[in-house]
Amino acid sequence: MIELTDEQLEIQRLCREFAAKEIRPASRAVDEADTEVPWEIWRNAAKLGLTSFMLPEQYGGEGMTDCLTGCVVQEELSHGCAGIGNLITSNGFFAEPVLVLGDEAQRERWLRALTGADPPLGALAISEPQSGSDAASIRTNARRVNGGYVLSGQKAWTSNGGVARFYVVFATVAPGTGPRGITAFVIEDGDPGFSCGPPIRKMGQRAIRNTELFLDDVFLSADRRLGDEGEGFRGLMQTFDRSRVTLAASATGLARAALEFSVAYAKERSQFGKPIAQHQAVGFRLADMALRVDASRLLTWRAAAMLDRGAPAATEAAMAKLHASETAMWCSWAAVQTLGGWGYSRDYPVEKWMRDAKLEEIEEGTSDIQRLIIARGLLR
Repeated sequence: MIELTDEQLEIQRLCREFAAKEIRPASRAVDEADTEVPWEIWRNAAKLGLTSFMLPEQYGGEGMTDCLTGCVVQEELSHGCAGIGNLITSNGFFAEPVLVLGDEAQRERWLRALTGADPPLGALAISEPQSGSDAASIRTNARRVNGGYVLSGQKAWTSNGGVARFYVVFATVAPGTGPRGITAFVIEDGDPGFSCGPPIRKMGQRAIRNTELFLDDVFLSADRRLGDEGEGFRGLMQTFDRSRVTLAASATGLARAALEFSVAYAKERSQFGKPIAQHQAVGFRLADMALRVDASRLLTWRAAAMLDRGAPAATEAAMAKLHASETAMWCSWAAVQTLGGWGYSRDYPVEKWMRDAKLEEIEEGTSDIQRLIIARGLLR
């Protein structure tokens, strides 16, 4: 078992209270608003340091840079609402490649700006219309010119698209060479030739706005490149390991919410003359939910602990992401089943959680991709 430190327990308590008082009560309204970012919640979270806790202290963050603390925070926030929870910590996804690949001046420039009481949003642009999980096949082109690069191409499903100030964009400087040409750049909102499409209307997790990005000969000076040419794929793989574990924690928080709501409902409702919790089918379903939630957390914390001590953890990160995301989907389904017809109505949150959970099986690599990573790890 992994014991949390006093500092981790304190931020866990803070996040649990924030999720209960600020996130859960606003969750349904945010879902109904569809493509509107809940800025008030974002700013309230920023005042508590929840949007920048993962950034190093030397750049103005709270200095809780370890992956395990990130998982503790993510689970609690997503227990309130996965979409809002993922929004609050989304700048960590932008920051990771800047930390991995950037030099000191770049970290100071783009990370310090993400701190304070009213910070901007960052974004990570990887997926393209022709390539989702296959990052090595990126087609967005970065052409060398005098003084820098010209980027041309299109990105799809970019979280915080159209509302972020900074974007880490992955492009290739050598088309046709696969991972060897992948290079990371930072685009800023307002750069000539850069634009965003309209927000995509999604099934769930609507607190986060997703759009396509269009790069029409966007000139970037050489200091906008993160790391050397061809280093982007390495930075991206490191980012994926950490982000998959973080998203596993998010899925665990969602699944836990579904479990707790189902248990409370089963204790209160009666059918055929006794509480439904006493019906074997319902009781067994609740038991399975509890089992899967605990297993997801343990897999997630194991992967986080491995990353924190510098151990290779690609396989373990994929295991955590796969198990937790499918647990979130199964537990939200089980919650709908437990509530019966009311679970299908919008009077209760479980139908929303089921819609939110589906994204956890898709983002940062689908469940099939996670299984492929695990299989490769076993056969290596």
